Amino acid sequence: MNTISLWDGKLGFLAFPLFLLLVVVYLILAVLVFRQLFFAIREKFKDKQRLGVIGALTIVLTLILLKPNGLIDFDKLQGEDLLVAEREGAANCMTTLKLKENNTFTERSVCFGVTEIKGNYELKGDTVFFRNVGVSRNKKSYYKFAVIYKSKTNKIKYLGDIVLYDNAKHKTGNELWITKNELTK
Repeated sequence: MNTISLWDGKLGFLAFPLFLLLVVVYLILAVLVFRQLFFAIREKFKDKQRLGVIGALTIVLTLILLKPNGLIDFDKLQGEDLLVAEREGAANCMTTLKLKENNTFTERSVCFGVTEIKGNYELKGDTVFFRNVGVSRNKKSYYKFAVIYKSKTNKIKYLGDIVLYDNAKHKTGNELWITKNELTK
């Protein structure tokens, strides 16, 4: 399984400057649309090519504004999420684990860059075993298994915990909070 590792932490410092550059480009294009619209009004909408440019730019800018993450949600193409667990760490770092209906999983970690680890899983009772894991360049191995613990009370927003372990001797694992659990329908 291939691992998608965006930036790998090496070029993460460019994320904010690139974001600012994209905002500036968007604003420049918006100004150009209004400029073209001004010229079109002055010409009484006679130039068909100018109207085409105005229409195309307006559609593109509107789609960017309404769908900033893109028109296609590639996460939904991989299958329905049966279990979603997350944890926010220091410096607003976020780790999200998704177990899909086709026995694949994705762990996405956003912390000074984005790292995605993918593989397969097998569920036995309340234990999830990870198989065929594609690890990223900056990580040598992935967890061997995880144990799902249900919430003791219904008053909290989390449905329970999933604790990831490196091996059976490991006493403390990495705990994630379950926000969606449809593994046992």
